[in-house]
Amino acid sequence: MKTGVFYLQPKYNRILLKLSGESLAGSATHGIDFDTVLKICEPIKKCADMGIQVGIVVGGGNFWRGRSSGKMDRTRADHMGMLATTINALGVADALEQLGVQVRVQTAIAMQQIAEPYIRNRAVRHLEKGRVVVFGCGTGNPFFSTDTAAALRAAEIDADIILKATMVDGVYDSDPKKNPDAVKFDTLSFMDVLNRNLQVMDSTAASLCKDNKIPILVFSIDEPDNIIKAVCGESIGTLVKED
Repeated sequence: MKTGVFYLQPKYNRILLKLSGESLAGSATHGIDFDTVLKICEPIKKCADMGIQVGIVVGGGNFWRGRSSGKMDRTRADHMGMLATTINALGVADALEQLGVQVRVQTAIAMQQIAEPYIRNRAVRHLEKGRVVVFGCGTGNPFFSTDTAAALRAAEIDADIILKATMVDGVYDSDPKKNPDAVKFDTLSFMDVLNRNLQVMDSTAASLCKDNKIPILVFSIDEPDNIIKAVCGESIGTLVKED
């Protein structure tokens, strides 16, 4: 473990952090606000300094959403979304490098001039050497969300948990922005999520996590230090796990 003084002890050894594209836009709501990205990356650096192995999957909603592309061919629209995630992956990598973190970007679609191709064994080796690995291009296939990509990569790298950093502080029984009486859950089972169609992840991602027994912690990224609290097992957000 790297040197440093920390008052909290990590609960997890290897994590998969899912960052939404919107979280990287800051108050601009579109594109990348680099000051915001740096603030998000500071606790990621702390995790790396604590010896936690960190993989990151980034969304692309701050640039493009394939499923919201109107009459455009869905496959082509999703390919555009994959390129958007690559922009975000490079932005996160740059911020981490500015903070002194060793980082590698791997993409599910080959673009060797700017990133490594995704190779599972190589990704694991990077993690074991203390490098943060940022995964771009989702799964590399249309019709699959970046949440599904997060579930898939978490299973492939044997992550202990998926930390899903969102724009809300957990999972509610209805949209808290529209319903002031919405009830927040502290814990949920995967069957609760699937049967009640709760907006944690899409059903493909939730089923993949359920089948591979990978818990998901959903929390707010408005306070980036929540990442540290999450990896240290503090009671924040909503934990989705097996019964």
